[in-house]
Amino acid sequence: MPKSKKQHLTHLLTEYGMILVLILLGIFFSLVTLTEQRPSGKKAGLQIASIVKKRFDKNAHILITSRKLAIDQNFHDTLSGSLTSAGFKHLHSVQGTPRDARAKLNELENQKVKLEVILGNQTTVDWLIFEDIKLNFPQLGAPTRIGPSPYKWPNFLKKDNLLNITNQIAVIAIIAIGMTVVIICGGIDLSVGSLIAFSAVLCCLFIQNTAGGLDANAGGMILACVAAIILTGLVGSFTGSMITAFSIPPFIVTLGVMMMASGTAYLMSGGESVYRVPDSFVWLGREASLFGIPNAVFLMMLLYSLAHIMMSRTKLGRYIYAVGGNTEAARLSGVPVKWIQLFAYTLSGLLAGLGGVVMASQLKSGAPTYGQMYELYVIAAVVVGGTSLSGGEGKIFGTLIGAFIIAVIQNGMNLMNIESYTQKVILGMVILIAVLLDKLKQKKFQTS
Repeated sequence: MPKSKKQHLTHLLTEYGMILVLILLGIFFSLVTLTEQRPSGKKAGLQIASIVKKRFDKNAHILITSRKLAIDQNFHDTLSGSLTSAGFKHLHSVQGTPRDARAKLNELENQKVKLEVILGNQTTVDWLIFEDIKLNFPQLGAPTRIGPSPYKWPNFLKKDNLLNITNQIAVIAIIAIGMTVVIICGGIDLSVGSLIAFSAVLCCLFIQNTAGGLDANAGGMILACVAAIILTGLVGSFTGSMITAFSIPPFIVTLGVMMMASGTAYLMSGGESVYRVPDSFVWLGREASLFGIPNAVFLMMLLYSLAHIMMSRTKLGRYIYAVGGNTEAARLSGVPVKWIQLFAYTLSGLLAGLGGVVMASQLKSGAPTYGQMYELYVIAAVVVGGTSLSGGEGKIFGTLIGAFIIAVIQNGMNLMNIESYTQKVILGMVILIAVLLDKLKQKKFQTS
């Protein structure tokens, strides 16, 4: 292969290799989770309506069956609405149990109805009462039963599962922005997991004790969240100050702060969950307000866009890369090294605080146990995303891809029913491989 083409291929793999890995993982888990599916809810209603429109006359007597469940109500409303709008005139329905279905069949028989079709979801269409309908209700005739048709589709690619993946990584991905900046700057922050718990407990305590508790309004909750994030950011500033003022290794400082933050969260909460918050508190963590995208995911994407602009288009971003690449050279070039390092740890603290607020909103409580092992998952996402642990190299959107890779591997293993201990082994191997590739890339760069 010509040298220019080889260099071009190497550049493409370096730039887009992790995206390729993510795509390959998606294909793999799609293949291994390919199973027979039966539609439910609105999808089942539309599928059955399409079949009925093609096969039956609009004067046919049709019985629609469903249970008294939310998903069945969606199925019933979609099916009956679609058939009504198509001009079907004789629609009968029953919602409930097989006993209710028997009562409805008796009613139709007394009305001398000639029933032609019985429609239902995967549960109701197989009720035993419909098995012996010719014997028990001879006046109704021999109606055709139609339920949802099964089809092959991967569990991994189901809409709910994909939304679950994005919602699950929101906290890790948000915190990973700050961790990426810290690592590019040549540091490390082991305290982010404990800061999640610290922020979550603070936020819920503020809502419970000062904003009105269960009766807190939106303004009070916003102030409580902002206060928790700012205080967590101050912890990050303290971490950065200790590192820059006394030249203590970041590993030691952040390890100490991790223990202090965790202990403080336990002391503030008494070792228990703080849960006296209003139902509306879950808006940020659970609900979706724009195009069906969860609010936490929308916030995550907004933050990544802003962080990408900061790192790639501003002087601050160039300074961060310079400090991580060669601290002494950056200092001699006039870069305010200590202020840049302080900024990095403060940003990490602020985003850890925001992650704690999002997690508290997702779980509708704050607890000192939140965020355990999260510092390792966050570092894993950053490293897998291509950021060098040696500093000076990495990309914000690479971290997002890394977070998705970690989440997809975890989700795929859960769908495959792989036990949790084996999952830890596999994730550990993924991290080691990512670090090894980083070192090999550095070695190749130095020798080229």
